[in-house]
Order: sequence, then structure tokens, then C-alpha cells
Amino acid sequence: MEELKEGDIAPDFEIENENGKAVKLSDFVGKNVVLYFYPRDDTPGCTKEACDFRDGMFNLKKMDAEVLGVSNDDTSSHKKFSSKYGLNFSILSDTAKEVSIKYGVYGEKTFMGKKSMGITRSTFIIGKDGKIKKIFRSVKVDGHFEEVKNSLGS
Repeated sequence: MEELKEGDIAPDFEIENENGKAVKLSDFVGKNVVLYFYPRDDTPGCTKEACDFRDGMFNLKKMDAEVLGVSNDDTSSHKKFSSKYGLNFSILSDTAKEVSIKYGVYGEKTFMGKKSMGITRSTFIIGKDGKIKKIFRSVKVDGHFEEVKNSLGS
């Protein structure tokens, strides 16, 4: 599969959120979408990233943006994670890895010298027209919220 590029139509999908409700990307046409992929619930980097989006939600809403987090964890893990940190956006369960693969963020990675399969932290900014406006690959959590906010403002 060819790697997604800025300007491409964002591939549609339908997967369950932390409450078991089906969420489709196409439901958000007409809004900006911050679609971010993260490795695992309730780990230090993923928690900081989620809390940064939670804390910045007011600013993102002013830019007519919705946030959708995606990991390969199941809905019960997501529900605990969302409740524990009071997340104010949907986190989606991609246990089949279909969406992660479609967006090119799932594959072999190396962490602390060990190779494993998983999600590489990545964010896609999708415009109101459904096209990918900006892609952040191999995201560093510190400062990422500001990068996202700035790219929505441009």
C-alpha cells in the first residue's frame, strides 16, 4: 500500500470508541479532525499526549476541530484510561489493526534496543473537506500539542 501524503483523501473507517459506540471518520466531514495514533493506554508518553489534547480541547474546539485517539488496545482498556484521566474526546479501539495499517503507522519498531510490532506515534490533521492537511510521523510528545494547534491555525 502506498504511504499516505498530505493532500490525499483520508481513508474512512468505522471502529468502536471507549464506550463501544461505532465511530466513522466520515461522520466528521465539515469539521477539522486531529486523528492521532498512540502505542498504548496508560503509559507515560501516551498519557501525557492524551492529557495535552484534553487540556487543549477548548482551543481546538474554537478551531472547529475534533480529536480522535487510536490505539490497538481494546474498549475496556480505553474506558479505564479515559475515565482515569477525564478524557473529553473519543479514543478508538483498533484491535484488528486495520486502521493503523491503512494509515501506515503499524509495523516493526525499536524501543530501547528491542524490536516489536506496534503503532508508531503519529498524528494526521484532516481538513473539513476530508483531505489530509498535515502529517506528523514519529511524534515526540513534548511540544506536539502546540504543533497541532499551529497547523490547524494555518
